[in-house]
Amino acid sequence: MSSDDLTPADDSPFRDEPTVRDEARQFVLPLVVHIEKAAPPARTDALETSARAVLTILSDERSLGDGIWARAMRDWQDARIRKVVRRARGAEWRRAEALPGITVTGRSAEVRVFPPVPLDGWPKDLARLQVSGTDLEDPEPPAPADPAAPVLWLNPELDMSAGKTMAQTGHGAQLAWWELSEKERIAWREAGFALSVRTADPARWSELSASELPLVRDAGFTEIAPGLTVAVEGHDRVGAPAKSVPDAAV
Repeated sequence: MSSDDLTPADDSPFRDEPTVRDEARQFVLPLVVHIEKAAPPARTDALETSARAVLTILSDERSLGDGIWARAMRDWQDARIRKVVRRARGAEWRRAEALPGITVTGRSAEVRVFPPVPLDGWPKDLARLQVSGTDLEDPEPPAPADPAAPVLWLNPELDMSAGKTMAQTGHGAQLAWWELSEKERIAWREAGFALSVRTADPARWSELSASELPLVRDAGFTEIAPGLTVAVEGHDRVGAPAKSVPDAAV
């Protein structure tokens, strides 16, 4: 799902008021989730895998310095940041995997993230993929969040599709990334970008949304009204030992 999200920081591209950055060409970060009818991924695993996919491309050497994706990444992060999640299965997924990008694998989920593209310049094999149909379920309630890793807390008052929520968790992970030093980023990457995504209970959400933690605000262009969607808690724990998670496959 498409999402323009923002934080109130003066130098952040996540803003609701117009800025000179809005005059720049707009880019979007495409993510594709692999959903086969007979074996869809678990919802929470898809949300966590999407967040880790965003972190993986942010830290990839091709996105940094003089890397082949670096210009697109800079242009994307210097305007209103957008992420769009589409679904693919069968031959669609195989065509998506053939395009330059990174596939990140969770316990049951596969998400492929691609370098940013202009809003009006999607590759044909991605543009034809569906945005709808990303409704996923957890076969059983998620275990408690890992206390040694960051937690992306979802607003319990919202009812979002899995695709929309995957975009939101990607935003939350990116806000956490921006808060970290280079040393902390390396530690998080070496820990496999360990994180949890959970829905806060109403009392906890009230505390989180009134805190100084990084908060994701949706601009309200799709599915929901403008407002808070994700609170990022525990990004300062990324240097601590964490459970291993599946590797990303390029």
